[in-house]
Amino acid sequence: MNTSRMPALFVGHGSPMNVLEDNMYTRSWQQLGKTLPRPKAIVVVSAHWYTRGTGVTAMPNPKTIHDFGGFPQALFDTQYPAPGAPDLAQHLVDLLAPAAVIKDDSAWGFDHGSWGVVIKMYPDADIPMVQLSIDATQSPVWHYEMGRKLAALRDEGILLIGSGNVVHNLRTIRWQGGSEAYPWATAFDQYVRDNLTWKGEAQDHPLVNYMDHSGAQLSCPTPDHYLPLLYILGAWDGEEPVSIVTEGIEMGSLSMLSVQVGA
Repeated sequence: MNTSRMPALFVGHGSPMNVLEDNMYTRSWQQLGKTLPRPKAIVVVSAHWYTRGTGVTAMPNPKTIHDFGGFPQALFDTQYPAPGAPDLAQHLVDLLAPAAVIKDDSAWGFDHGSWGVVIKMYPDADIPMVQLSIDATQSPVWHYEMGRKLAALRDEGILLIGSGNVVHNLRTIRWQGGSEAYPWATAFDQYVRDNLTWKGEAQDHPLVNYMDHSGAQLSCPTPDHYLPLLYILGAWDGEEPVSIVTEGIEMGSLSMLSVQVGA
């Protein structure tokens, strides 16, 4: 086990309101920023950049994207002006070959899946950051294998973050009271926890084959928020400790499970 590696994180980012709120989840993110080794740069795989093909932000000054609606003006006024990292973007293009990664020089930026979490960890916005998109045309095992390639970044002082939610069903959310988790959400969340340290071939991994679970269809009606987890699991070397950073299911069907790979 390489004890000098940067950890890798999967973060259940939840509601954009976490940017403005002080709660047990945001406090845990703040604590990570204080206790983890300071990264040279950050690479985020965000559920909110779900594309055909794979893209990477390559601009020197990415914009802050407010990809949500119906929230207080204070949230839309919040900016996260962290610098981009064009050289790191090119490094990702080379590292992930033969997968074709397209450098995005203007269209995207930092969506709330990235800046909404990192603003709590590193509020000074002084660490270079890039986002990597999720290719909607590829299989879960392909995304897991991408995580294996990204693991090399951890030995370069780069923090790898997957941002999503392992249970994410907005149609079933209990907006008005009754926050108890649905049984299928609890069962699927526990299934994920039980299999975080599974060892074997990628194609046989229970969390790669997550749709085999009876609660998966309701927990993950779309794959975008689940797939960032596979990048982090792929970046695990099979020996490092894997720990739960936060846990809980909000509003019945939104898991806030967060996972740290590495010490």
